[in-house]
Amino acid sequence: MHIKPFAVEKWMNTWETGARYNIAETCVDSVSVNELFALTEADQSAFLSDFCARRLTYGDIEGAPEFKEGVSKLYRTIRPEHIIPTHGATGANHHIFYSLLSPGDQVVSIMPTYQQLYSIPESYQAEVKILRLQQKNGYLPDMEELRALVTSNTRMICINNPNNPTGALMDTNMLKQIAEIADRAGAWILCDEVYRHLTQEDVWCESIADLYDKGISVSSMSKVFSLAGLRLGWIATRDEAVIKACLSHRDYNLISCGMFDEALAAAALRHSDVLLKRNRGIVRENLALLDAWVQSEPHVHYTKPQAGTTALVCYDLDVPSYQFCEGMYHKTGAFVTPGDCFEEPKCFRIGYACDKQILTQGLEAISEYISYLTKGAL
Repeated sequence: MHIKPFAVEKWMNTWETGARYNIAETCVDSVSVNELFALTEADQSAFLSDFCARRLTYGDIEGAPEFKEGVSKLYRTIRPEHIIPTHGATGANHHIFYSLLSPGDQVVSIMPTYQQLYSIPESYQAEVKILRLQQKNGYLPDMEELRALVTSNTRMICINNPNNPTGALMDTNMLKQIAEIADRAGAWILCDEVYRHLTQEDVWCESIADLYDKGISVSSMSKVFSLAGLRLGWIATRDEAVIKACLSHRDYNLISCGMFDEALAAAALRHSDVLLKRNRGIVRENLALLDAWVQSEPHVHYTKPQAGTTALVCYDLDVPSYQFCEGMYHKTGAFVTPGDCFEEPKCFRIGYACDKQILTQGLEAISEYISYLTKGAL
């Protein structure tokens, strides 16, 4: 099977470890196990004593009930039996394509977005049509363009909400319009929702799995709950055919998730309100810092994110994004992601949900590098 190199992950794997100011990371500032229990005021000793007494079997093959119960509370209509645990959201996205698509199936995907949503269907020899998101539209999909792309042969529509890398947020009305378009074609909607709930306003962020019978939501413990090290995600859907297909295919490539991962995730989700309060506070305070920097830096501009942890920042210098980002990394230690990883030239993605001091220092380093370039030292 041929698949394109995963541009974002290849970039991150190459440069992340040695970064001085890592403002490319997309998770909200991660927590340790000690910090998790301190934040939630749960009994860490009791948790560890109970877990350490357990035999390390495969555990609950279809997912620990307490974990699935915790996940279901993040939705309006999803119940534990609608949840399929996976190895991260990347595992969830891949598993959906693996379970549901065949060569020749027609898929419509947005771009820019996480590359899985179009490169994996292509690798399965699906016919992939791209809906290009435009800055002039706030990086939100044009409904007329989507209607023109979707046909009676469309098997799946792939979206990402909130969007990575732009932070654009589709509201309930737009999601319902997409659902109506999909419904006329009898198509599934796969929505990568790994940044869902990280809103700038105190509003409920709707899930496609609640709004559409053939909606499939993907998320994880990584971005929103700062627990990427668990490598634990899920598929949520009320479509019984999808659940059956995913569980059948799961026997071939997953079997079960880790017992400790699910136990710790369940403990975190029992206090999801505490973690969400912390993490919304971080993204809101840090986006204000980023926004002030963008307004003060004459050579950059962006569409301010509405949700999530990422922003796509454009610059007016005649330098390709890979060259810009690699040169800046070596000169200043500031680490961001080239826009060309998302097929968006002359821009870069910032992950602004890191430690506030790192963000501040990283932005200062970007300004330092831009000043260096504008003085003709290319």
